[in-house]
Formats: sequence, C-alpha cells, structure tokens
Amino acid sequence: MPTARDALLDAALRALADRPWRTVRMADVAALAGVSRQTLYNEFSTKAGLATAVLCQAADRYLTGVDRALTAPEPAHPVAVARWTVRAASVDPLVKGLLTGLWAEGLPRPGHELPGQVPDPARLLALARDRMVAASHAPASSSAVAERCETALRLALSHVIAPRRPVPDQCAEPDSWSPITPMITSEIDTSFSVETTSPRKTMP
Repeated sequence: MPTARDALLDAALRALADRPWRTVRMADVAALAGVSRQTLYNEFSTKAGLATAVLCQAADRYLTGVDRALTAPEPAHPVAVARWTVRAASVDPLVKGLLTGLWAEGLPRPGHELPGQVPDPARLLALARDRMVAASHAPASSSAVAERCETALRLALSHVIAPRRPVPDQCAEPDSWSPITPMITSEIDTSFSVETTSPRKTMP
C-alpha cells in the first residue's frame, strides 16, 4: 500500500505535469494527495525539500531501469543499458536533466538548500557504470571494463543531447520505435569487442 510519502511524490509529479514548478504550491500538492498541508510539511519541511525528493525519485527510477537492463544476457548489457538510458531521457525530462544537466523550463532543479542529495550528471553516470561493472564477468581488468561501460553510457548520452535525424524513407525495423540508432549500437558493440594489448582474451 502506498505510503503518505509516495502519495505526495505522485501528487507533486501530477502538479508538475500541469504547470511550471515555480507556480506549484505546497497546498496544491497536499490537496492532490488528499492529506493535510501539515503532513506534507512534516514529510519534506520545505518546497525545496519536496523538489529534492522528486529529483531523487527520478534518479532512482533511472537506476532501477539500469538494474532491469542488466538482467539481459551479459553480452547484451552495454546495448541494453544504453537503450534504456536514451529511452528514459526521452520520456522523462527529469531524468534527462539529471543525466545531462540540461533542464527544460519549468522543472525543479537541484539547489543549494540540500546539497549532495541529488546526484549530479557525473555521479549518476558513475552509479550506472558501477552497476554495469558489477554485473560483468569479462576477463579484462576492472579499470578496462569500467572504461568500456562508461564509453557505452557516454555514447548513449551523446544521442540524448544530439539525436541523429532519421533517414527519409528508411525501412522501419521491428524495434525502430526505440530512440537509439543502429549506429550507436554498432559503436557500443565495437567498444566491447576490441582486443586489449595484454595477453588477455578478446572481450565478448
């Protein structure tokens, strides 16, 4: 059963869908959640505290999706996480802001009132990368795996920031609705199949 905190965060997102964050009142959020304003203030103290919780929840949504992508067969991990990264940023402007630092007008943004609670883009990318490394059983060193995982994520983020224009009259593929292009997928696959200069085996 959802808690009062869950109901308030959901209400904040619903309010944000209708109007810019600067015009959202705490009373509006409390009314949408069906609780008193005192309950809202007891939970988050201030509007800045509520904004921080909304952004932390968005970061958790993204990382939960990364964990879900990592349930795919191991060779598909980089592409699965990259696809999820592009898809999540495409449909959730809060996730896009957290990953890129590019915030659309009207969104709450990380502030100085509660520093350190909302991960910045570098920290969020590092959290995703570390999850990828932990799920990997590649024979290369941890630093090499981490570098390749970060490369996959940065390729995905480059597509988020500057998506490739579709080629006119291009035949649609079964997964063509997915926003990541075959070019990015190919680059990620190449990154994970390069042969190292050490005697180790070629990465899968």
